[in-house]
Amino acid sequence: MLEVYARPYDESCPVVCMDESSIQLIGEVHEPIPAACGHPKLVDDEYVRNGVASIFMEVEPLGGKRTVKITEHRTRIDWAHFIQEMLEQRYPEAKKVVLVMDNLNTHTTASLYTAFKPETARKLAERLEIHHTPKHGSWLNIAEIELSVLKRQCLSGRIADIETMRKEVRAWNTDRNNKNNKVDWQFTSSDARIKLKRLYPMF
Repeated sequence: MLEVYARPYDESCPVVCMDESSIQLIGEVHEPIPAACGHPKLVDDEYVRNGVASIFMEVEPLGGKRTVKITEHRTRIDWAHFIQEMLEQRYPEAKKVVLVMDNLNTHTTASLYTAFKPETARKLAERLEIHHTPKHGSWLNIAEIELSVLKRQCLSGRIADIETMRKEVRAWNTDRNNKNNKVDWQFTSSDARIKLKRLYPMF
């Protein structure tokens, strides 16, 4: 995985990290009291749960761009359509996309064959070079870091419905892409051999 991150930037074969997560839709029981001179915005402790939304995050560390999609579910079909959109809409000119993700059971080319006709699934699969993060090593996925930024900057407050969440996330996504925020990954294979020495075989 670290060797993948060390590759030089290649727009014909970009390294793209993806991750997914869930977040609760939280509504207000009582309308918050707006901030005014002398006191901040007042929010009642009582709230209502309006279900769960799913977040699909895709980030190209060296390209400084990301795409976030909010869905109602996190099935293998949802993942397959997200990957199809990535390949056909966001990277149509790339020969291959080097895809980094965790070992979730939906994150396989089998999901493409579940969602699409065999010829379509094969065409998509042939354009992927998949690298899974090791078990208990999801911290190696840069998309997980980007998800944390999204939740902290955009989703820390209460959002009652999925359409409002989509609107808020679109605005965050556009602003962050406009700033061309790239990821300067500095943990190398050499560092790993020193700091994670116990994980390497002894000869």
